[in-house]
Amino acid sequence: MEILSAGQVPAALGHNGARMPDMTPLFEVRHLTKRFGDTTVVDDLSFDIAPGECLGVIGPNGAGKTTTIRMCLGLTAPGSGEIRALGLSMPRDALAIKQQLGVVAQFDTLDPDFTCAENLLVYGRYFGLRAADVRSRIPELLEFAALSHKADAKPSQLSGGMRRRLSLARALVNDPRLLMLDEPTTGLDPQARHLMWERLQLLLQQGKSILLTTHFMDEAERLCTRLLVMDHGRKIAEGAPRALIAEHLEPDVVEAFGNGALALVNSPLRQMAQRVEVSGETVFFYTQDARALLEALGAYPGLRTLHRPANLEDLFLKLTGRQIREEG
Repeated sequence: MEILSAGQVPAALGHNGARMPDMTPLFEVRHLTKRFGDTTVVDDLSFDIAPGECLGVIGPNGAGKTTTIRMCLGLTAPGSGEIRALGLSMPRDALAIKQQLGVVAQFDTLDPDFTCAENLLVYGRYFGLRAADVRSRIPELLEFAALSHKADAKPSQLSGGMRRRLSLARALVNDPRLLMLDEPTTGLDPQARHLMWERLQLLLQQGKSILLTTHFMDEAERLCTRLLVMDHGRKIAEGAPRALIAEHLEPDVVEAFGNGALALVNSPLRQMAQRVEVSGETVFFYTQDARALLEALGAYPGLRTLHRPANLEDLFLKLTGRQIREEG
């Protein structure tokens, strides 16, 4: 396996860096359903992933994302529906499929007793790879993860970002065609997250496919070719991030907060926006043209305002609501 360095363009790409589309799905889910007792956790879910594509799955806690991932990995049997990966069927061909998958779980599963290099070696042996072959690739994997200088360090000696990058390097040991990443940057500081994003973008350029769950909307918009929005076990929207924003939202958002902000909800200014929402002490005006609204808000000296384009977080909140969803 060749792991690209920053700035390299793989030979499989055209002269402008664009990949020729392959319309044959690498991974297919059709009418997937899962129930626990009387509760339907995943409800008639269908999606696919093309080669070289990153499909993001987003949704509030309890939307069914984790159960979907577990069924895709063969860890939980579906109640009904079909999962096909790499021309094979899950869970019937689970072992053969897993040979071509790379997985980064939400929580680190690194062996604390092994060094970084040893973690990679042992994991490669789980796939039946020869020790000599894995050892020959360890320097390349560590370099990709920006951990060459930590080859002999144990996970307890690494930062959170380093551990996540080691988990990613470990997931690449078997040269997978598809990566399944469950919230891979949770708990990381901004610098570590950006470095992780850079590495994931390099893998996409190389032609890897990625199934990504995340609660970070900027991460989803930056990395994902398409998004699948789930709530209460069902798919409620699907499409390219910017296309979904354009389909469901007004282009401009004006946030107003400070003295007297909440009184704006019942003021004539409400008529200057297509939609108004309140969260805490902030009033959100969603509008086709913010100029007149901003001028009118200037008459309220105690207010502070923020004018910005609609984003993926606005979409998420519109489709799934602003109420808190508790875990479990």
